[in-house]
Amino acid sequence: MRKYVIFVFVALMASAVSAQKKWTLQDCLDHAMQNNITLQKARLQQQSAAEDVKGAKGNLLPSVSASANQSLGYRPWQDAGTTTVTNGTVNTKVDKTYHNGSYNLNAQWTVWNGNKNYNSLKLNKLSEKQAELQVDETANNIMERIAQIYVQILYLDESIKVSKASLETSKKNEERGREMLEVGKMSKADLAQLTAQRATDEYNVVDAQAQLANYKLQLKQLLELTGDESFDVVIPETTDAQALSDIPVLQDVYQQALITRPEIESSRLAIESSGLNLKISKAGYLPTLNMTGGVSTSTNSLSANGWGNQMKTNVNTQAGLTLSIPIFDARQTKTSVNKAKIQQQQAQLDLQDQQKTLYQTIEGFWQDANTNQQRFRAALTTVESEQMSYDLLEEKFNLGLTNIIELMNGKDKLLNAQQNKLQSKYQTILNQQLLKFYQGDFKK
Repeated sequence: MRKYVIFVFVALMASAVSAQKKWTLQDCLDHAMQNNITLQKARLQQQSAAEDVKGAKGNLLPSVSASANQSLGYRPWQDAGTTTVTNGTVNTKVDKTYHNGSYNLNAQWTVWNGNKNYNSLKLNKLSEKQAELQVDETANNIMERIAQIYVQILYLDESIKVSKASLETSKKNEERGREMLEVGKMSKADLAQLTAQRATDEYNVVDAQAQLANYKLQLKQLLELTGDESFDVVIPETTDAQALSDIPVLQDVYQQALITRPEIESSRLAIESSGLNLKISKAGYLPTLNMTGGVSTSTNSLSANGWGNQMKTNVNTQAGLTLSIPIFDARQTKTSVNKAKIQQQQAQLDLQDQQKTLYQTIEGFWQDANTNQQRFRAALTTVESEQMSYDLLEEKFNLGLTNIIELMNGKDKLLNAQQNKLQSKYQTILNQQLLKFYQGDFKK
C-alpha cells in the first residue's frame, strides 16, 4: 500500500511538471496577437473607421423622415356653435375644446455639392486603410519587442551556465587552496582571495538569474498574462553557425522594407488623403443642389367632415429643387483650402521623414549585426586562447608553481572572454533576425 501511495504521488508530481507550459517564440507571438491590449485598441480604431465608411456611403442616399402631431385647443369665450333641430326642439352646441392633427412625410437628397460627399467617402476609405495599417504597425512593434526580450532571455540563460561553471571552478580552487594551506604551501591571505573570488562568482550567478527573471516578467506582462501562474520559455538550441551566417545586404533590406512596412504605406495614404481634403475644401466655392419633397395632411375636430374624409381631402404634396450659390463666407473656404495645402505639404514631409527613420533603423541593425559578428569571430579565438592559458595556470597553481594573483587574473580574463562571446553571439543573431523581419522574412 505504501509503495502504491508513493507511486501515485510521484505520478501526480510528474503530471504537474509536464502540465506547466513552456512558451516558444511562436507561442508568445500568437498569444500577443490575440491578447495584447494595445493591439486590441488599434483593432477597435479600425472597426470605428469601417463604421465611418458606412456612414459616408449613407450620406449619398436621400434622407426620409415622418412626423405626426396632435394638439388640444381651448376657446374660453367662443359663443358660436353648431345648431341642430331634434323633434321640433332647437339645440345649440358650443365646442370650446377642440383638437388638431397633422401628419407629414418629408424627403431630402443632396444631388450635387461639388463632389464633397463622394470625396468624403473616398477619404473615409483611406482612413479605414490607414487604421488597418496602424494595426499592422502596432503588431510589428510588439513582435519586434518580443523577439528582443526573447533573445535576451536566451543570452542570459547561457550566461548563467557560464557563470555557474566559473563558480564550480572557483569552488575547486578554494578547496585546493584549503588543502595547500594545511600543508603550508599557501597563506591565509591567498586563501581569502580565493574565497572572495568564489563569493564574487556566486554573486554573478544570482545577478544573472535576477536579470533573467526580470526579462521573463517583462515578456509575461507584454503577453498580458496575470496571476501567480509560473511562466517560462523554451530554450531552443543556438549554434555558432547561426551567428556566422551571411548578413542581408543593407540596400536590399531597405528597398524591400519600403514596399512592405505599414508605416511607409500609411504615410503614402496620408498624402493621398491630403489631396482629397483639398478637393473637399475647394467644394466650398461651388453651388449645392438639393432635391426636396413631402406629403402632408391634417385634421380638425371642429370640421363638419369626418376624420377619414379630412385625411383624404387635406392631403398636400410638394417637390422642389434648392440651389445654393456661395457668394461670401467670411473667408472660411479660402482658409480651409490654404490649410489643406499646408497639410498636403506636411504629409509629403512626413513620408520623407518616415523613409529616413526607416533607413536609419535598418542601418543601425545592419551595423550592429556586422560589428557583433566581427566581435564574435574574435571572441571565438580569444576564448580558446584564454581557456588554454587558464588551464596551464591552473595546472601550475596545483603544482605550486604560480601565485594566486596570476590564477585569478587568468580566470577573470577567461570569464570576460566567455561573456563577450555570448553577448556578441546573441546580439548578432538578434540583429540578423530583425533585418529579416524588416525584409519581410522573419522566422518565428
